[in-house]
Amino acid sequence: MTRSESISHNRSPLRQSCPIRHNQMRSPSHIMVNIFGGLPILIIMATSQPLPKAIWALGFVSLFMDISSEIIHSLLPLFMVSVLGASLTTVGFIEGLGEGLALVVRVLSGSLSDKLGRRKILLVAGYLMGTLSKPLFALAQGAGLIATARALDRIGKGIRGAPRDALVADLTPKVQRGAAYGLRQSLDSIGAFVGPVLAIVLMGLLANDFRAVFWFAVIPGAVAVMMLILFVKEPAAPTVPTGEDHLSANDIPSLGAAYWMVVATGIIFTLARFSEAFLLVRAQDVGLAAHWIPGMLAILSLFYALGAYPAGRLSDRIGRGRLLNAGLLLLLLSHITLAMATHFTHVAVGAALWGLHMAFTQGIFAALIADSAGHHRRGTAFGLFGLASGIAVLLASVIAGLLWDHYGPAATFYAGALFTLLTFLGYVILRLQRMVH
Repeated sequence: MTRSESISHNRSPLRQSCPIRHNQMRSPSHIMVNIFGGLPILIIMATSQPLPKAIWALGFVSLFMDISSEIIHSLLPLFMVSVLGASLTTVGFIEGLGEGLALVVRVLSGSLSDKLGRRKILLVAGYLMGTLSKPLFALAQGAGLIATARALDRIGKGIRGAPRDALVADLTPKVQRGAAYGLRQSLDSIGAFVGPVLAIVLMGLLANDFRAVFWFAVIPGAVAVMMLILFVKEPAAPTVPTGEDHLSANDIPSLGAAYWMVVATGIIFTLARFSEAFLLVRAQDVGLAAHWIPGMLAILSLFYALGAYPAGRLSDRIGRGRLLNAGLLLLLLSHITLAMATHFTHVAVGAALWGLHMAFTQGIFAALIADSAGHHRRGTAFGLFGLASGIAVLLASVIAGLLWDHYGPAATFYAGALFTLLTFLGYVILRLQRMVH
């Protein structure tokens, strides 16, 4: 037992919220303990080596943008179905198209950030586009404008995604990358928790006026853009070797077999996990009142937030492969729970398992990409990974929508469970663990 664990064990519950010495109080890793009320797993993960301040700044930028996005995302499927009269196939297509575009655009933005040697300018452009798309949701009178708004919002996400992930790797040494990605994911997921909670409150205060709630989402988006401009500083750009500062066909073999093994595994993972929009409609399907439905996304995001940082730290210690195996098991249990759900509490359990699955896999994949790609190809590597994942997420969401419309919700989630089992089989064949240990 470590000294901090021993102190935590012997003190009262009130004292356990800060089981560290006075001279360690300024470490960002220990601030994380206070944020979550002294959770034991975070106490164990505490380290005397703090993460760079820019990582924390990026995390809070993600937090505010996710508040903005999730206020809308947590209500959008219900708005489309109950107000605009859209089918679940339409919902699946719009969700898949939006997420797919975001991931495909990462290819260009990642390569461009490598060419420029600068990431921040693309981050600002992406976050600004996401913020400016929010009013379109409030103005939409049909699925067409919703699709346009969703596409613009997700394109903004795609523009900023690969440069942001590459910037995290630029700012941190390899031994801290799992922690850095996990921390950013945790703060991002706190925003994804707060957003749906705000949606519930605002729906109550505004008499279930979807459009008024959508207008409110502009505010935290603007805060995120201002924080990014003022507080995120990127390191000086390293010298890029001649002839290696642009995306070309030569990038494909030059990224190496280890990188493409990660990409192949990520595609299979994506097919097994379709859009969270179907989870929200499942809550409505079992009888949950409209203004409480965002609570399901809040539960998912809460468990994602609580798990992402410890999972990232743990992956630095025991290897990425074991965490991915655990994430697959959690996704399988989530699909089965949602397929068998007859009450909103069952959907809540499925949402919690889904969130834990994402905590155990999302940040891990980012760390795997960073580990397997060289510095000068890092933005491109994240972008190409996004391209492959984007195609897969579009297919997964369209298939889920078609299954729901023709065979019902249970068949949709049982199909997800089947894809999860196929993912595990593909993971074994690829033997990714040989690369990460």
